Amino acid sequence: MLRRRPLLALLPATLAASAAPAQQEARAGDLAVQQPWTRAAGQGATGGGFLSISNRGAAADRLLSASSPAARAMELHTMVRDGDVMRMRPVEAIEVPAGQTVTLRPGGLHMMLIGLSQPLRVGETVPVTLRFERAGEVRVDLSVQAAGAREPAPHRH
Repeated sequence: MLRRRPLLALLPATLAASAAPAQQEARAGDLAVQQPWTRAAGQGATGGGFLSISNRGAAADRLLSASSPAARAMELHTMVRDGDVMRMRPVEAIEVPAGQTVTLRPGGLHMMLIGLSQPLRVGETVPVTLRFERAGEVRVDLSVQAAGAREPAPHRH
């Protein structure tokens, strides 16, 4: 029985780490990245990345790229209306004007995680590095929500 105690003592710490709340804000220079999230998706599939970027500075910035070890590639995209059909189109960068907030959301500006190396499961997080023109790089963790989610689940304390 004594041999099991050290393992049992580690169990609460392991559960707490896996149930830790998702990151709510990451900072890079004058930028604050808030509520990063994605949807559940299967291995090899393509996922979407969503978040808000608040520019609290006096100069505009631009999101130039994103990368993640969970995906073969990442692209920045927007949605445009083509007649009666909405289509995704890649964009070179996403402008973040001074003093404003830009929100990446389903049906609008977003990030694409292409060729997922593993399934994205509800409750897990996905590491992503964002690269900005002025603020440099910042790492965020996308909180995985249900496959059909339109917004992140409310944060519970």
